[in-house]
Amino acid sequence: MRYLWLLLISLPFAVCSQESIVFGVHSNTAPLEWRNNGVDQGFNLELLERIGQRIDKRILVRRKSFQQLVYDVHQPDSDIDIIAVVSPVTLDRQLSQSDPIYVTHAKAYTLHGSALITSWLDLQGKRVAIKNGSFVDVYLSGSPQQFERIDVDLYETGFQQMIDNQVDVVIAESFVARRLLPLYPAVRSSSDALIFGAFNFVANKEKAALMSQINDALRQLKLSGEYDELVNKWFGTGREKVDLTSTEQKVFVLAIFIASISALGMLYTGYISLRLRRRTQALDMELKHRHRVEAEISELSTQFQSVLDGIPHGVTIISQTMQRLWSNDNNIQLLVSEEFQYADGQPFLLKTAVLEVLNTQQSIKADMHYRQQFWQLQIHPIAQDQVVVLLEESTEQHRLRQANEESSRLASLGELSAGIAHEINNPTGLIVHAASLFSAAIKDLAPASSHYQKQNPFWQVAGLAPDIAIEELQHSCQTIEDGAQRIGRIVHDLKRYAMPHIADEHSIISLNEVVQVSLRLTANQTKTLQLNLNLYEPSPTISGDAQQLQQVLINLIQNACHACEAHAGVICIETTINQDKAVLKISDNGCGMDNDTLKRVTEPFFTTKRTEGGTGLGLSVSSRIIKQHHGQMQMQSRLNKGTSISLTFALQQ
Repeated sequence: MRYLWLLLISLPFAVCSQESIVFGVHSNTAPLEWRNNGVDQGFNLELLERIGQRIDKRILVRRKSFQQLVYDVHQPDSDIDIIAVVSPVTLDRQLSQSDPIYVTHAKAYTLHGSALITSWLDLQGKRVAIKNGSFVDVYLSGSPQQFERIDVDLYETGFQQMIDNQVDVVIAESFVARRLLPLYPAVRSSSDALIFGAFNFVANKEKAALMSQINDALRQLKLSGEYDELVNKWFGTGREKVDLTSTEQKVFVLAIFIASISALGMLYTGYISLRLRRRTQALDMELKHRHRVEAEISELSTQFQSVLDGIPHGVTIISQTMQRLWSNDNNIQLLVSEEFQYADGQPFLLKTAVLEVLNTQQSIKADMHYRQQFWQLQIHPIAQDQVVVLLEESTEQHRLRQANEESSRLASLGELSAGIAHEINNPTGLIVHAASLFSAAIKDLAPASSHYQKQNPFWQVAGLAPDIAIEELQHSCQTIEDGAQRIGRIVHDLKRYAMPHIADEHSIISLNEVVQVSLRLTANQTKTLQLNLNLYEPSPTISGDAQQLQQVLINLIQNACHACEAHAGVICIETTINQDKAVLKISDNGCGMDNDTLKRVTEPFFTTKRTEGGTGLGLSVSSRIIKQHHGQMQMQSRLNKGTSISLTFALQQ
């Protein structure tokens, strides 16, 4: 009992007499340290406990804020002996520190949708949150930066300020950020590692002896493997240990087995190679013979193909069973298209035509039509069961033929117009003469009518009072005379329009007169439209052929009339002077043109109204006439908005 009592008395004394290490921890540095259900735990705590066992010292945990821990560890009389912090790999802290415990890094974090950070230069001009006392803070101390630094006490504070748009970027240590990201779903990792660091135990310089003991114990733990066990426990990774001796034995046995199989394989391969070599020699001789024959056939085929490809027509050979044996024509698909028809509109059936040629042994030649194109088709028999089909596009020839016919019709129309104009002039002259006679006679009969009315008050002329009848007769005579004179002007303009002319014989002409003559000749077409006329006075004068320019303006007026709706269309014609240029402008509010049509509108034979009788020559001829007059034609048009055409000529004083 005495010994037991002495033991009980001495036990507390022994426990109390054991030296202790006060370890300062911070709960927001997981997974190195954290508190679970009020109990401090973590990698550093457990590692330091193992070290304490090695150096026979107790570990006491004291919890403080991170900033307070950093402050205390710098004080010689602090109640904190040691803390775990991260130091940049390129910088050493001024305090005593242990060997590196575990590597880590810091990188940039931003909100989703923000630009990625590839280097420190990308932070220029941004608001960047830096945790006070962190290894990022240590790394940046004394280094001027081109970004606005915002100091925060915790990384959580930086993330919240970024969500509140108080900072743009947070540079955080990866272990802490990995724990915080699930709590801040709006934040993401935006860069690779910007700073690399290592966890170390740090103590005041006064405790250098203690730090030396901790380093010795830490190295023993690493050599014994206990350090790796802790790393695997808390981080899931560790240094793998390989049993090199057993591995070498296994590799040696495997190498012997593979070598044995390789030797057998080499023997079998040699036997097979010998047989293959003999067979290959025989095949090589046969292959050389084949290559020689194929080269001769290929050369002959190439020559034949060159001849056929050089034929200007599309050539296709078709069998009686409608099998296409050969073709050099990319347009062969036209032969089976429903839109490929005879020129008279009759449908074309390739099979029917081929059978007809084979049965009659007579060739077929026909003009064909496909959409807006014209083709010439020929089918000739070349054997009892084969035909050759020749297909050539003839659109240009067809349009030239149409243009020639149109020119002939226009020439005939000119001659006819001149003859009709001459025949109309005679009765028009009689009408003008008779109207003048009637007008003079009515003036002379007016006094007699007044005198007779006084004697016979009830006398009437054509059911009207004599004085009213005299006024109506005078007005009718004036109307007849004006109409006859207008007929005379139209006939005169028509004769001049139909007269042959020489393009090189230009003279000084009035641009306003060209407009007035053209309007008289198109009066019947413009009568259902609103015509706005604005002619510059005095009239601009240019050097040119009045008849040709009238032809141009008549064509433009007719195009404007076709583009406008009756009773809703508006045509504006104006003449102006711009510096040394005379300008004639005609615009309408019609259907307009798209860009593709506007680019091709002056091409010969291009028209959007071919089904309505359009030839596609009007604007092409007009463009040529303008160029002959050394003028320019500018066209502007918008679909469903209208068209504006300006003709510019050199002004003649």
